Amino acid sequence: MSTKFVSSSIDWEKEGKQVGDLRVQWSDNLVPLGYHAVPLIYFRKGQGPNVLLLGGVHGDEFEGPSSLMRLVQNIDPEKVSGKIMIIPALNRPAVSVSERNSPLDGKNMNRSFPGNAQGTPTELISCHIESVIIPNCDAVIDLHSGGKASYFTPCTLVTEVANREVMKASLELAEAFGLPTLWKLGEYNDDRSVNSAAARNAVPMIAAELGGGGGSSPELTKASEKGLYRCLAQLGVYPDPFDEELSQGTRIARAVYTEDLNHCIFAPGRGLFDRDCKAGSYVQQGDIAGYFHWLEEPERESVTLRFLNSGFVLAHLNRGMVNRGEMLFLVTQETELNS
Repeated sequence: MSTKFVSSSIDWEKEGKQVGDLRVQWSDNLVPLGYHAVPLIYFRKGQGPNVLLLGGVHGDEFEGPSSLMRLVQNIDPEKVSGKIMIIPALNRPAVSVSERNSPLDGKNMNRSFPGNAQGTPTELISCHIESVIIPNCDAVIDLHSGGKASYFTPCTLVTEVANREVMKASLELAEAFGLPTLWKLGEYNDDRSVNSAAARNAVPMIAAELGGGGGSSPELTKASEKGLYRCLAQLGVYPDPFDEELSQGTRIARAVYTEDLNHCIFAPGRGLFDRDCKAGSYVQQGDIAGYFHWLEEPERESVTLRFLNSGFVLAHLNRGMVNRGEMLFLVTQETELNS
């Protein structure tokens, strides 16, 4: 299982627990010879599904890597029925510097699929994941958060696909993961993402947005850990180690989708974002969202930001100084869970 410039140190046929690397061949000042390592942990025993668990696609999102490392430490290889592949920091160069994009090429991995087998490091990894790893999987889970810039109300994400079996399996994973909000990715899904890579391979998948802020929330890390175990149990790969009362997830309370990006609020220029609303709120058209101050031109009158449409605020920007065009609020509309 390799592409020309990405290989693995894992023996895919060997049973038990292995710790190795995806080896990305890229010569630079940091590694002139050898490879850039993307750590990979692989569990295999007997027959069963092959599940891929990803974190660190963006390098400043840490709830996912934290919850995945808990699984790495605690999964008993003898209790596995199938294969579990865990990559806690897929964009390891970015994670190593706590930045959204890779310092090796400046690229955003979740805008780099399907990748390029002859490309830059981020493109090499993306190509390997889409063309080699995902086609051999029965399910994929990709963990995100808002990183240093944004905060998302905790939610799972599914990509709407025409294949009914894949869609049904993805929704079942979302139910098992147990967060109260489901974000259905339709027209505005970015086809350069891991979600789209799974969709192109007809593999059931969910992603999750687990808050944000650039650190790690104890509550959301625990929720993610429990959600991962519930998904593995639902797939029949690994038993849920938490008792039923502790591990029971929250039933999906709402499903939302992005109806129109014009419903969102964007920064009108460079200035100070003075937020007066937060992710997880229901808003009405005309409600005050916050204020925009021309901090570097204080003689100018501040702008009152109002919501252009009613809806559910899925995410808000989490920083003060902003630039023209930055999304300040992601406003979604409710939809049917199984529509």
